[in-house]
This record gives sequence, C-alpha cells and structure tokens, in this order.
Amino acid sequence: MTPGIHLVHKPEGPTSFSVVQEFIHAARAPDGSKGPRICHGGTLDPFASGLLLILVEPATRLFDHLHAIPKTYDATIRWGIETDNGDPGGRIIAAKNSSELKEQQLEEILPTFVGWLEQVPHATSAKRIDGERAYLKAHRGEEVIMPASHVYLHSAKWLSHDLPNWSRLQITARGGYYVRALVRDIGRLVGCGAHLTQLHRSAIGPWNDPQPDNPLELHGRDILPWAATRILSDEEVGNLRQEKDIPIGELLPPDWTVPSGFPEPQVPVRGFHQDRFSFLLTPTDERLKVLSVLRGGI
Repeated sequence: MTPGIHLVHKPEGPTSFSVVQEFIHAARAPDGSKGPRICHGGTLDPFASGLLLILVEPATRLFDHLHAIPKTYDATIRWGIETDNGDPGGRIIAAKNSSELKEQQLEEILPTFVGWLEQVPHATSAKRIDGERAYLKAHRGEEVIMPASHVYLHSAKWLSHDLPNWSRLQITARGGYYVRALVRDIGRLVGCGAHLTQLHRSAIGPWNDPQPDNPLELHGRDILPWAATRILSDEEVGNLRQEKDIPIGELLPPDWTVPSGFPEPQVPVRGFHQDRFSFLLTPTDERLKVLSVLRGGI
C-alpha cells in the first residue's frame, strides 16, 4: 500500500479494526517481515457501513487532524423500542406505543438538536473512561457513568417516514458526534423511544464513500485540503529538518472549505516540497515551526 489516505467502504458486520487488520495482512511482505504502519482515521460501529479512512505510513500522523471536519450520515430509526446501546444488536430496555407519533412533531423537534449541545454517549461507545474504552468496561458488567461531550450538529433533515414504524434521517456533524445518542434522545423526547437499525457514513469532509470494491487513494494536495499550504525551498527544508523555524512567507489558501457556518477546524499548515506533502507546520509569531515530519512525503 502506498503512503497516503485510502478511502474504503466498510460493509455492515466487521469492526473498523478488523478492516485495518485485513490491510495490514495484505501489505505484509512475503517473508513475513513487518509491513507499513496502518491505522484507520475514525471508527464505524460494526453494524454501520460507509466511508472508512485508512491511513498508511506518515499519514498515520494525521489522525488528530481529521476529527473536526464535517461527517455526513444517513440513519434509519425504529420507533417504539429503545435498546441499551442504541443499535439493533442491543438489549431492549423500553418498548412503548408509537402509534401517536406524527411527522409534524418530528419536524418541530429536530431543529432543537442543531448547533453545540452537551450529549451523553451510550456506555457501549468507544469513548475512553479512565484510559479505557467505555464498551470494554460495559461488556465486563461494570457500572459506567458517561460524562457529557460537547458536540456539534451542523444540519439534520428527515428523508422519509413510515410512521409509526420507522423514519430515515440525514445529518452532518463534527467529529465526535454520537448518532445513536441523538436517536435515543429524540425517542425519549417524543415519548415512545427509538434506536438505530442502520447507519451509513456517506462523506467525511470533501470525500465520499467510494462504495464496495472501488477504493480510492489520496496524495499530495488532496490530503487535508482544508489546511493552508506553504511551498518550501531546499534551504527551508534543511532548516526544518534541524528543527529551526522559518519565515511564515506566503501561505496559499485551503483547496477546500467547510460548509458555511460550520466551525472552522484548527489545523496546521501543510508544508510541500517538490510536490510532496512533507511537513505539518504551526505558525508562531510570524514564523513556522515543525509540528510533525512526514518522512518520505505523501
């Protein structure tokens, strides 16, 4: 696998980690020697499908910079049943009559969740509690008290309804948003309970789900396109490699911008040398300092 970001489609069923393991196995040398560094760029639940980012070699250093961009999901909601983890594999904890649920009621409620809110994830989420994934504690039967997360929902719209049974919803949110928690909270607000039966991540920032058997590779200016760019001379590269800062110089604008009104992601400057994305740089007092070296470039 070439260094960069690979866009792949995760089907329903496997974990994100197992998808990564398949790539690691495929990239391993015939003699069994260690292959390239590979990780994913943000997990999807096993029951969910859609776009998964696979980061290879120096691109693994970009993980933290993929969090604050828009992510779009299509969700199918089952009304009248709440499960302990918010998805179809969970234990039913409440079942109520949803026959009185109306489309107008749902249209009025949905906008109240748009914007910045405090959201309490399920105990089976991947959020870390005391340094450990919450779901590991929950699966051991330990009591898990989840703190609220400050999350951002940019937009939400109903796609279709078949009340009182199900509805389809599309949302765009900042990284760290819990769609299962949103559906749980809507279900409680309308009084009948709800859970997700399907979840599909259709886009992350400018990148769309490539669909099965059609992975795509990103290199150069296609990576972190929401960040400004600095073209580096040979001398500047030499200074940066010696951890010396350089003049801020001319910064080229981002190649892609987030939707209007979306919180602007705080990202470093991309340093390019000979058309290769080679440095993550941070501006300080009209100078640029090295945040991370992407050895070999992307």
